[in-house]
Amino acid sequence: MNDIQAEIIQVYGKVQGVFYRKSTLIEAKKLGLCGWVKNREDGSVQIFAEGSARQLEDLKRWCKKGPAQADVQELISESAPAQFYKSFEIEYSH
Repeated sequence: MNDIQAEIIQVYGKVQGVFYRKSTLIEAKKLGLCGWVKNREDGSVQIFAEGSARQLEDLKRWCKKGPAQADVQELISESAPAQFYKSFEIEYSH
């Protein structure tokens, strides 16, 4: 994959307890992205994704809707330095 870009995506709304992380994992893998998704203490979901600009745009478009049970109110994304992850995973709090 040439020209890898990375973004941190913050998703707000009813996004915990509705399979948002698992659904994001499936979508990110389908798109060929690497990185992670995790729940935040404030009730949001945070995503770190790496891939091409098109792959990232496709993921953000999906994230605005999320799985059927979700109610996304806001999505904020910003560029980040690439970390060159090898896969996409769910990160769990310790």
